Amino acid sequence: MENQNNNSKLKSIIALLAVLLIGSLIYIFKLTSDAKELQTVVTTTKSEKESVLKDLSALKTSYDQAIAENTSMSDELIAERDKVVKLMEDLKRSKGDVAAMSKYKQQYFALESKMKNLMEEVAVLKVKNEKLTTNLDSTNVVLEDSKKYNQVLVGQNEELAKTVEKGSKLTLTNLKTAAYKLRSSGKQIETDKASRADVLQVKFTIAENKIAKSGDKVYYVQVIDAKNNVLGDKATITFGDTSLTYSFTTTVQYENKTVDVTEQLKGKDFAKGTYFVNVFDKGELVSKSSFSLR
Repeated sequence: MENQNNNSKLKSIIALLAVLLIGSLIYIFKLTSDAKELQTVVTTTKSEKESVLKDLSALKTSYDQAIAENTSMSDELIAERDKVVKLMEDLKRSKGDVAAMSKYKQQYFALESKMKNLMEEVAVLKVKNEKLTTNLDSTNVVLEDSKKYNQVLVGQNEELAKTVEKGSKLTLTNLKTAAYKLRSSGKQIETDKASRADVLQVKFTIAENKIAKSGDKVYYVQVIDAKNNVLGDKATITFGDTSLTYSFTTTVQYENKTVDVTEQLKGKDFAKGTYFVNVFDKGELVSKSSFSLR
């Protein structure tokens, strides 16, 4: 009877130990499964964190490239890039739990969507700028061609003006001077003797010129004797930086036709030798000749 009781107790203990063993095995299995699951979660979260950081880095690179193109949207692009940089810094400091990663991924998707929109706008602006550049280049070519054409026209006009100016100048020909003796009757006798000369007669012809300006023409006549003295009025006039001492002036009514001009310069005690006669149109010498008295 006692042996039966002992066997019964032993069986009970064995049964209890079996139950405890099974329970322990189940607990250990659960712990192991939870640990594996936790490790899987940690690994997955870490991988997601690295993936999001990589994607954010790619976003930043895209913004940097777009900003470098100096578009009119640079300020907006810089602001969005700064948001990406801040999110990267926040993500690096985070513990990377599931809730945090969910929040960061949502923020990344929002930034990615914003970037796509901005990049589309940048692309449109780039195309417009390229068209504007092409149009500007074409305009510059047209302007440059017009500038060259205008320069040619200016050159031609200047040459034409010079030609007209040159052609419009009057030509003096047949400048001759002779000495005359005045008789009491008023008759003049040409002489080449200084002692007999009472007056010098200066003659010249203004040639016909259809394009010259008509009207009064004033000429300054300068007669220089053999002793280098200016005869006559000995008046002085200035043209710009040039001073001219002349013997007399003659005013001619010019009507674009040939005109013969004759003027006389009275004097006394004319010196022997060679005389020089110069005719000036303002400060410009337009004709000259010489003659001699013996």
